[in-house]
Amino acid sequence: MDNAIQDVSNLGSLIRLRRKKLGYTQAQTAELCGTGTRFISELESGKATVEFGKALAVALTLGIDIIARERGNDQ
Repeated sequence: MDNAIQDVSNLGSLIRLRRKKLGYTQAQTAELCGTGTRFISELESGKATVEFGKALAVALTLGIDIIARERGNDQ
């Protein structure tokens, strides 16, 4: 299923859903990803100033692929 990420809040929600699907707490996720629990909380709540590199690392660690493509490109 494709989820278009329109803003940080969308990414945070997707990460929260995946974390819960995997049965992880925020603390477990933070430990697994090498971040702090506060970072996971802020990411999931859509804080606009979270570090993109860390957010990307969390997504990848949880099994979320981030794919960028041009809108309107059906190929």
